[in-house]
Amino acid sequence: MLLLFLLPLLLLLLLLLLLKLLLQLLLLLQQLQLLLLLVVLQLLLHCYCYNYYS
Repeated sequence: MLLLFLLPLLLLLLLLLLLKLLLQLLLLLQQLQLLLLLVVLQLLLHCYCYNYYS
């Protein structure tokens, strides 16, 4: 009887954990995108300066 009561709670907990992991993954992806964007911008700036001064 107790198990029937605990099972939905466990499932809910598991679902919350999965959601938390998914959110962390999304945040990580956003950070990676930002990093990539910064690198690309730096490269563009570098190329622009190189062409400008050469």
